[in-house]
Amino acid sequence: MKYLPVLVVEDDADLREALVDTLVLSGYAVLEAADGQSALQVLRDNAVGLVVSDAQMQPMDGYTLFRQVKAAYPALPFVLMTAYGVIERAIDLLRAGASHYLLKPFEPQQLIAEVEKYLLPEPEGDEELQAYSAPMKRLLAIARQVAPSDASVLISGPSGAGKEVLARFIHRHSRRSAAPFVAVNCAAIPDNLLESTLFGHEKGAFTGAANVLPGKFEQAQGGTILLDEITEMPLPLQAKLLRVLQEREVERVGGTRTIKLDIRVLATSNREVQEEVAAGRFREDLFFRLNVFPLAVPALGERTEDILPLARKLLDKHANAVSKPRLALGKDAERELTAYSWEGNIRELDNVMQRAAILAAGPEVSAVDLMLSPSAMVLPVTTDSTVDESDLGMKAVEKRHILDALQACGGVRKLAAERLGISERTLRYKLQRYREEDAGPA
Repeated sequence: MKYLPVLVVEDDADLREALVDTLVLSGYAVLEAADGQSALQVLRDNAVGLVVSDAQMQPMDGYTLFRQVKAAYPALPFVLMTAYGVIERAIDLLRAGASHYLLKPFEPQQLIAEVEKYLLPEPEGDEELQAYSAPMKRLLAIARQVAPSDASVLISGPSGAGKEVLARFIHRHSRRSAAPFVAVNCAAIPDNLLESTLFGHEKGAFTGAANVLPGKFEQAQGGTILLDEITEMPLPLQAKLLRVLQEREVERVGGTRTIKLDIRVLATSNREVQEEVAAGRFREDLFFRLNVFPLAVPALGERTEDILPLARKLLDKHANAVSKPRLALGKDAERELTAYSWEGNIRELDNVMQRAAILAAGPEVSAVDLMLSPSAMVLPVTTDSTVDESDLGMKAVEKRHILDALQACGGVRKLAAERLGISERTLRYKLQRYREEDAGPA
């Protein structure tokens, strides 16, 4: 098994060198920092599996560094090196979530033992969820570590960033992977049906309840239930959900019999849940029940290294769907993809790749095929009443595609025709037709 690097934070250069040498000789990858601020920068730029930090440093000591690491990377293991005289503060850190502490002076074997115990493994490849950026490598390493447990996980992140994909990743790597994974979108089900959907109902429980219906919790028996967009659940139902989670039993609407549950609960939200709690829209006790293990999925714009691998994977999917051979991304398309802001995250990238697979005229997708610029999304208006409305959109897209390709090639028709995958004669014909249409009736 491969492991992520250990980050050693120590302001004493000689001691730092000794610690690094000890770990490297034991086969571990190591990153180093001379102070707390440098350590935070290393964490921003790299996926790290464990922080080993000195307690007494200037200007930021190890205690302050721990608090900042805990806030930004809540599941990242942290071991503090401290002197005997300040052991009380180290114990306080353990209560706050630190992994362990090492009392100076210590033997090399003690350091290796702590590293073996707490170091996170490097995430392995996964068909649906791949990680190339430091934030995603770190996230997947932690997700893989929590997956075998039955701890409730609250996954936060913006819409379209892949929260449900991460939830499925956790389920696949859990001991429940052979059992059902049941996802419930709390925002998509009307309030008056959500209780029945979650908990089920008995025949005759309400008007229209013609048959017994097991709820989603029962359907997930032995497996995992995902409560997607949990903050959209109305407050009265939150109270009932809390009882189900506490007692691990459910009672169908209109029923009197309790059904014992053996399930793992995951939840997602695109809102700041603690802000929802403060605003009175989400129960604090339910938040603590779900937030046993918090995971935050970063926006796509915050993990640039993931954009092109994801784009290629999605492009392959959509090329197969439209029966096209394997498509490649051109250099101009790659530049535009990595420079784009991706406010809609992976969901937006998926749409763009579907569009590109449809528009690509040759084996390579160009920047024009992406239609990312606002002008590329504006379809020209025609007054030709003979054009069938069902064909108008595709003809306008084709015209924009051809004119953009011509512009990208500096007006050279031969290059534009090659990029479009058509003959020069066809290109001349289409351009002549566009000129006649733009000129209008004489």
